[in-house]
Amino acid sequence: MQQSLWQDPLYRETALLVVGVLFAVGFGLFFVRHKNTHTAASWASLKSWLFAAPVLLVFCALPSPWPLVVLTVIAMLGAKIFFQMMGMYHRSNFVWATYLGLIGLAVTIHLDYREIYNLAPMIFLGAICLIPILRNSAKQMIQYVCLTLMCFSFLGWAFMHLGWIWQLERGPFMVLYLIILTEVCDNLYLTLSRNVGKVKLFSRISPKRNLEAGMIAFALTLILAWGLRHLLPDRTELFWIAAGLVAALGGSLGDLVLSVIRRDLGIKDVGPFIIGRGDLLTIMDRMIFVAPIFYYVMWYLQTRGHMHKSANFLAPFVRGM
Repeated sequence: MQQSLWQDPLYRETALLVVGVLFAVGFGLFFVRHKNTHTAASWASLKSWLFAAPVLLVFCALPSPWPLVVLTVIAMLGAKIFFQMMGMYHRSNFVWATYLGLIGLAVTIHLDYREIYNLAPMIFLGAICLIPILRNSAKQMIQYVCLTLMCFSFLGWAFMHLGWIWQLERGPFMVLYLIILTEVCDNLYLTLSRNVGKVKLFSRISPKRNLEAGMIAFALTLILAWGLRHLLPDRTELFWIAAGLVAALGGSLGDLVLSVIRRDLGIKDVGPFIIGRGDLLTIMDRMIFVAPIFYYVMWYLQTRGHMHKSANFLAPFVRGM
């Protein structure tokens, strides 16, 4: 079993910085929290992070395989909320098949079976297509199969790429880096939209957000990506710019996709309420696109870097031939 990250001075410094900034902002915001609806909303969101940040930091510092276990539990809770939203939580065959599928994904990550993981959505589709046959039932089964596959693909296969990021060089630091960027970008976007901008790009899906606020939030997220670049395996511009863009754009895309689902169903929050944040899916939605895109971008950049180092090492020998 690996050692805890708390033994790493860089992790301790980062944890103290994150908690210190949150409490400093919270101290200033506490005295104006009742000034208007905007400050009240900001205070509610900050309260959630005053609680969630220490929990997140402890989670990220756990020795392997416990972070993967926690990640799987979060995915299962998110799947439960998804099935409740869809009104099919009583369809236990599909629910339990999804839970087993999520556990299977965790096992493939732990054993480093990348090929099986990438084939998992097709394997899972084949498995759940057997449920109507075994039940000898056809009524609404197309709907149930499609929704179950959507749940597994978004809240399982996509979201659990965080486990693969964990396996990369400086993976735990990159997970923490990614969560900070996506959360800061989202909170900035919502806060700025209340005070800046008029152009509504998706007025029927997410009416609180506008173009001008989004551009400012994305720019500030890139600045933060630069400021925290020491958490990446490489501090060069290519790495932190790519990470900032993925966190900002991918996070917004995930939020919009879940907003489409919620508005189509005519519901807002389902399941346990998180102070200032809504339900668990409100936290998870940004990662359904960010996690897989970020993983493959970082994997490519790291692999590309190793290839260039190998090429540079062989260059003198090639020239001498």
